[in-house]
Amino acid sequence: MASLQDQLRGLVYSTEHGDICPDCRQPLADCRCAETAEEDRLAGLDGIVRLRRETKGRKGKGVTLVEGVPLKADELKALAKALKKRCGTGGALKEGVIEIQGDQREMLKDELERRGFKVKLAGG
Repeated sequence: MASLQDQLRGLVYSTEHGDICPDCRQPLADCRCAETAEEDRLAGLDGIVRLRRETKGRKGKGVTLVEGVPLKADELKALAKALKKRCGTGGALKEGVIEIQGDQREMLKDELERRGFKVKLAGG
């Protein structure tokens, strides 16, 4: 990562190219930072989908987190929508982790195994 001085001195806009990516210093149309970040995320996965229940930071409301799904961002978004519909609850997709409202671990485990994923229940 560049130092603060380098970040402050960098070009942010060019009349020739438009907006410039702060990381790779390429025009936004040519920037591949998001693609490489997605490839790095997929390369770091071990192929096992982990389900866990979490309440931290949610004022006692429980959510089920689905982590480690080896799919690209658009496919992951479609899977999140299908899982929310299957459970009949709301949820979100944040940084490659699917959040489903409530304790839905057993239903999600059955659904993900039916779709061909290897699933583990993580946590207590």
